[in-house]
Amino acid sequence: MLRDFTRAIGNCLARRTMNLGNFPASNSCTVNPALSEVLDAPQPDVEMNTSGKDGEGLGDIINGVSKAHTAVEDFAREQQARLAAEADREDQTRRLQVATVQLAEYGEQKHAESDRHKLEVENLSAHLSRLLSKQDVSAVDLNELKNKTEKLAKILSEAQLDAMAFACQARKDAEQIVKVQGVLDTSKGLASRANGNGATHPSEDEFSMEEEERVHDSEERVTASSTESGDVMSERAKWIPLRLNMEERKMLRLLEAAMSVSEYTDKVDVLSYKSKTQRMHAQLKDICAILSGLLVASDYKQGQKLLVNRNFADNEIFFQDCFEVGRRHKIMNPEKMRSEYGKLVYLLMDSQMSDVQQLLEFQCVRPLSTVYAFLENRNATHLLKDNLVPIATAEISADGKPRSQVDREIKAKERARETLADKYCSSSLSQDEIRHCMYSIADNDSYLRFNRDPVDQMITYLHTHFHADSYEEGLSLAISSGMEGARLTHNHQRQYRFVLQSLSLWRDISNHMFKLWGLAEQDLLGQTNSYRLTNTGQGLNRVQQAPKVSQAMNGILSQCQQKLGQWVGSSVVHLGDHNVPNALMFIDKYTQVPRILNPIVLVVKQIPELMKDANIRAYITKTFGGQDILVKIILSDFYRHAFDGSGADNFFDAGSCIDGRLTSAWNWCAKLEKKSYFPIFKLAGFSSFDGDFQK
Repeated sequence: MLRDFTRAIGNCLARRTMNLGNFPASNSCTVNPALSEVLDAPQPDVEMNTSGKDGEGLGDIINGVSKAHTAVEDFAREQQARLAAEADREDQTRRLQVATVQLAEYGEQKHAESDRHKLEVENLSAHLSRLLSKQDVSAVDLNELKNKTEKLAKILSEAQLDAMAFACQARKDAEQIVKVQGVLDTSKGLASRANGNGATHPSEDEFSMEEEERVHDSEERVTASSTESGDVMSERAKWIPLRLNMEERKMLRLLEAAMSVSEYTDKVDVLSYKSKTQRMHAQLKDICAILSGLLVASDYKQGQKLLVNRNFADNEIFFQDCFEVGRRHKIMNPEKMRSEYGKLVYLLMDSQMSDVQQLLEFQCVRPLSTVYAFLENRNATHLLKDNLVPIATAEISADGKPRSQVDREIKAKERARETLADKYCSSSLSQDEIRHCMYSIADNDSYLRFNRDPVDQMITYLHTHFHADSYEEGLSLAISSGMEGARLTHNHQRQYRFVLQSLSLWRDISNHMFKLWGLAEQDLLGQTNSYRLTNTGQGLNRVQQAPKVSQAMNGILSQCQQKLGQWVGSSVVHLGDHNVPNALMFIDKYTQVPRILNPIVLVVKQIPELMKDANIRAYITKTFGGQDILVKIILSDFYRHAFDGSGADNFFDAGSCIDGRLTSAWNWCAKLEKKSYFPIFKLAGFSSFDGDFQK
């Protein structure tokens, strides 16, 4: 009912004419004449005037207007074609830059591998020299020589397969370029691209198991550490949104109802508009319709005044609060508002345009309410440096703990929270407000548990069931391009490192997700950061640069590389191009990580319970060879084909780049139903990776 009511009110301003006889103008509000003129005007277009005097010259008038209309349409088509050509040229330039960087990184990796191959050859040569210098060669010496020779032959065979796969993929990409762009001299173009790389990257160091363990154990859980420094907690609090109170939840329901019935992006993000004026006219009408519907549904009397006077600035605080509540709720609950949030962000992007703001006479966007900002306004940021804060906000897990221990942890958490409330309350900061801040930080800890912990668990499984230097028969992680859909060629050790670094990076991104999300909104809603509507190959998208997110992401990537001590594959981060058009798409991609990993972790944990059933145990033993083998089969298949570079049209859009790894993981999810172990997933209660798309 609330949705229907909001839709009906919102349609008032979407119509070209509106009967305002029942809504007398209020003397307390000033009319916004500029906005009224725009809203009441018909859609900008070329109108045909067929009026004549007694019918004389009517045909000439119609013909003249028709020719003028045709000329305008031709000009509009030419303008659209020019803009499309410019967008394609910019996109191709960006693709070439990415390809150059990735090719340079590939060359550096091959250079490092060639050094290792040379070392193996030198070792074999030295061993042969020693054997030749001996008078009597024993069977042990011959066996050692055989092992070294077989090892070198295997290395050279893998290098040959890698080279063949790369050449084959390059040939396919070149053929595609010829078809699309009409490039004739393919070999010349490939040589030019290969010679144009000037990027330098550090060579890979020797892989060390000690470094591997250091990566896994270097970062303790933030939520359970009572020794967390005050500076770290203060930095976290800057990006942790405040939990919604009861009044804000009422506004949230109103906003969700308005966004769920809105067709804003369907009307605005289309290429049918022949001019910027037409598109802005449509944007403004729909923005005003949504704002009016929100206010009328919230306060009928104020809504009456707004419909008559169209002075939105009088209700600036209401609109800002309403939109800010929706943004804050989405960050704290990524699984909510999955369709409404996109429309909300795009609407706010357009509201930040200077032309729209001049007519609305106010801004719809205000900064998010965070824990740090709330305490800073009350001169109480020193509270965050208290050692009791980590205890008062810790996420308590009952896994493997007796009930008595869980009860003790709960009581310790409650005592710490009450102690903080008594200690830091003042005339400007009440005890309830302190508790509210602690609850908000605890919400962040809960988010980390359900979004970061699955990545930690998958890293643990990798360490527990597999080793970098050896593998069980039939459980190698090696992949070869062209085999089973893979686009990369890695031996077991290289793939092990590739998976470890990818999961470690996902963990760091999940750990900093609130910060990345806050920066993403700053990029999306920046007044000086414009966008262009472009067909990226996946429909029309708003392509917009994201400098703040890009800087933060490169910082996270750099830290991850330093901890690992090496890097396999490309380090290119796609942002503001055809792969990841804007910061909203970037956030949407990485909020999918727990959706992918959680079901796998739950299924692996459920297998021991399934083995308690005699019939299921017999099926698993007969089909897979037992519980342990089944777990390793599931994990090895995921570690191989969720990180094999598949899922895109060409090498540079997927492959080993930062975003391509996630693309490969989604591609693995899409093929799960064809796996031999899919019945185990169904028996364990698996339904889908995506889950419910509703609120």
